[in-house]
Amino acid sequence: MRSWPRTWLRAAFIAVSALAISACAYLQHPKFGKLPEGADLARIERSPNYVNGEFMNLVETPMFTEGASFTSVLLGNLFSQAEGRRPDKPIPTVKTDLRALDIERDTVVWLGHSSYFVQLGGRRLLIDPVFSSYAAPVPVSNRAFPGTGIYTAEDMPPIDYLLITHDHWDHLDWASVTALQDKVKNVITALGVGSHLRYWGYPANQVHEGDWFDTIALEAGFLVHVVPARHFSGRLLTRNKTLWAGFVLEASGKRLLFGGDSGYGPHIAAIAAKFPSFDLVSLDSGQYDRRWAYLHMTPEETADAAELLRAKLLLPAHVGRFAMGVHPWDDPFKRIAAAGANRDFRLLMPRIGEPVWLDGSTQHFSEWWACAD
Repeated sequence: MRSWPRTWLRAAFIAVSALAISACAYLQHPKFGKLPEGADLARIERSPNYVNGEFMNLVETPMFTEGASFTSVLLGNLFSQAEGRRPDKPIPTVKTDLRALDIERDTVVWLGHSSYFVQLGGRRLLIDPVFSSYAAPVPVSNRAFPGTGIYTAEDMPPIDYLLITHDHWDHLDWASVTALQDKVKNVITALGVGSHLRYWGYPANQVHEGDWFDTIALEAGFLVHVVPARHFSGRLLTRNKTLWAGFVLEASGKRLLFGGDSGYGPHIAAIAAKFPSFDLVSLDSGQYDRRWAYLHMTPEETADAAELLRAKLLLPAHVGRFAMGVHPWDDPFKRIAAAGANRDFRLLMPRIGEPVWLDGSTQHFSEWWACAD
């Protein structure tokens, strides 16, 4: 009988060791990426936004509000009884043939969450494409809403510019960007994020990184400005070794802003001071939570930001495909519809895959989110 405790201890040790070895092996998967080092790190260290070994926001930005912590948030989400975080029915979509669109017609197509296909000035762009059915290190976590995975890399035409705002899993998807590589001419991203892309096989001369308010002009008549956001970065536990950003696109007399993940803050006024107006802005409008109130805007803050930026059109982003906050999945659409009423901009909420034309034509979109309740 005395051998039983010893046997159980030995079995437990073997099980824990096997689990630890498996976890270590899994963490070697290339999808976790690679942080900047060598010359890449030296360039980062010259940035005024890189302080004491990490990137900083323009203003102090705690990860969590007072009373919340990583542990409390993790446990709270794990055992959350919040209802309606995911739709009961498949999301209504429209699968437009992106390869058949007239390249000369300036167009924005929302692909779900913060992913966009853009045609501007005769160029094709993809912004933060995530075609995977989940946006997390493991497939069982952060699953996409039913019906939203209508596009794959194979559906994309040749891409002139792949834009990545930051390295979080719901914006930088290893499976998607590696599948797209043969179709992509150039990558533009924030400082440090290029290390992941180069590690995954993108040639160094194809990857272009920028700091906040840098302008990247790879060809005449097409400008990409890297602009600040209020957020953080990191693909695992190491945070803020790469920058987070938004992008302003200028071509064919139009100016568009894709703001990336961001809480409300003075960076919005800084962008507004640099650019007189925008034909269209796409701004963070979902996954908000009082526990991380500085990192994502509420719909009301999104509407205020769009007005401050003197936007003509507003597309809400960070909605409609993944649930990271505990609010009902359709709450952002309902609240931005109310907050966007009687504003100086037009609020557009197309279905996934439904084109938005940038030729001044008036488009009307249904309240499709009500069909998936």
